[in-house]
Amino acid sequence: MQNPLPQRKGILERTLARPSTRLALGLLLVICAAAVFLPLFLKADPHATSLDTFISPNTAHPFGTDLNGRDVLSRTLQGARISLVVGFSGAMVSLVIGTSVGLIAGYCGGTLDALLMRVVDVLYSVPRLILIILANFVFDPVLQGWLNNFQKGIWIGYSKIFILILSLGCIEWLTMARIVRGQVLSIKTLPFVQAALALGQSHAKILTRHLLPNLSGIIIVYLTLTIPAVMLDESFLSFLGLGVQPPQASWGSLLSDGAQALNPIESHWWLLAFPAACMSLTLLALNFIGDALRDALAK
Repeated sequence: MQNPLPQRKGILERTLARPSTRLALGLLLVICAAAVFLPLFLKADPHATSLDTFISPNTAHPFGTDLNGRDVLSRTLQGARISLVVGFSGAMVSLVIGTSVGLIAGYCGGTLDALLMRVVDVLYSVPRLILIILANFVFDPVLQGWLNNFQKGIWIGYSKIFILILSLGCIEWLTMARIVRGQVLSIKTLPFVQAALALGQSHAKILTRHLLPNLSGIIIVYLTLTIPAVMLDESFLSFLGLGVQPPQASWGSLLSDGAQALNPIESHWWLLAFPAACMSLTLLALNFIGDALRDALAK
């Protein structure tokens, strides 16, 4: 029996058939390129303070300056790098864990399947905020000490970023595991899987060569939707002061700084407007790409 792996030819063409998807992909590439390369051409240091506090946008500071006289453009680009790294890395952690658990649970079935799904149910019932606070409380002092001993002074503030990547990745995998498990339960009953078993192929080979390729479409689609979810979680935590810590900055921490600078007497709108616009456009682009991939793989 032939493996009914869906044809991948033409998926890129179908994905990019919509003008909105091409615009979203171009926008995402521009934001990523700006976050990576634009700081190389800027003279402003995102951590350098000055007496030019709360300067509105001008030619010298296109995004203005903040309370400490720091250039908001350079800090927004730094926030883009951190938010994108946390989003993509956390989503990859979620992808690996969720896909592995879903494959094993769906393929093995029985007691192991029931046990893994009960673990998923229990983790769903625990508020993610509590898990992240506990992870910060337990691992941050140890990781911070280890990083400072490894390279003194260079890794200050990065310990919470690593903890965010791992903790958010270990939270977001739950839905992925359920989706993959459901697909495996459906696919493993097909004749091509039974034929592979009759031919004496190992379980590992069946999982990697037959089941996993047939799940690649739905995994990719859900991955594109997990990235903005992780970015939103990181921004929310940083907004509350539980995420990225100074001197580092993410879009969430910049939004928190901008919200604190708003008051009825004098509104420093640029502190909130530019990070919020960059973050919103990135999330919108990722969701457009995810929807287009889902529709293209469904055809």
